[in-house]
Amino acid sequence: MDISIDDLSASDVVALLEEHLAELRAVTPPESVHALDLDALRRPEVTFWTARDHGVLLGCGAVRRLDAHHGEIKSMRTSSAAQRRGVAAALLARMLSDSARAGLRRISLETGTEEFFAPARALYEKFGFSRCPPFGEYQEDPNSAFMTKLLTPLV
Repeated sequence: MDISIDDLSASDVVALLEEHLAELRAVTPPESVHALDLDALRRPEVTFWTARDHGVLLGCGAVRRLDAHHGEIKSMRTSSAAQRRGVAAALLARMLSDSARAGLRRISLETGTEEFFAPARALYEKFGFSRCPPFGEYQEDPNSAFMTKLLTPLV
């Protein structure tokens, strides 16, 4: 599996992100969907990674820098064909190590509280994330679970 920073220009990446947004909108009330669209993911404060196997897209994820030392995980998604193959864990590990190297000291995230999001919450807990109050511009929302993790500085 090759994990690298991506510019979101490939059609398979665009299709995976469109599928991601459509599915989130189908399982979450509109006011509780906090996923970023393509334009927002292309902003300078966002780093976006893809995982591929011999050119086949397996998954993606992003970190949006909130300030000099705090980032937020966005758009974690594994393709349907690659689920339960360790893609999300490999992507998350890479995103966390690259973020620590870039000077981030904390990574937070918002995910859903519905059963659909249980595997995501379990993955984040496995990686040491713990529940936290809303951060950044988020407000309390019964459909949102907020989690955070301190990062170990890497050089």
